[in-house]
Amino acid sequence: MSDYKERNENEIFTKVLKAGRRTYFFDVRETKAGDYYLTITESKKSFHDNGEASFEKHKIYLYKEDFKQFGEMFTEASDFIIDNKGEDVISERHDKDFKAKTFTIDSEDEL
Repeated sequence: MSDYKERNENEIFTKVLKAGRRTYFFDVRETKAGDYYLTITESKKSFHDNGEASFEKHKIYLYKEDFKQFGEMFTEASDFIIDNKGEDVISERHDKDFKAKTFTIDSEDEL
């Protein structure tokens, strides 16, 4: 069986978060023993000097025996960041007044 086919056959559940040039994949997969685990993949699009696009990927494998501690530490770290720096984005790549935008479309509105 090909590596690609084997990787995709054991996916049980997938959610995708698109965040600018980054995309995050949350995939529940099944081990050979029939248990589940989570992979979190960050895929970042970048461009070479010749204009050709490529994707840099980083992956975390998270097993259920670590979920509770991982969740607690994630919450503690994210709370620390928000408490100390707020929710506004501070980056040289963003405008000073950058705010995430959300859109609502009413059923009567035309696209």
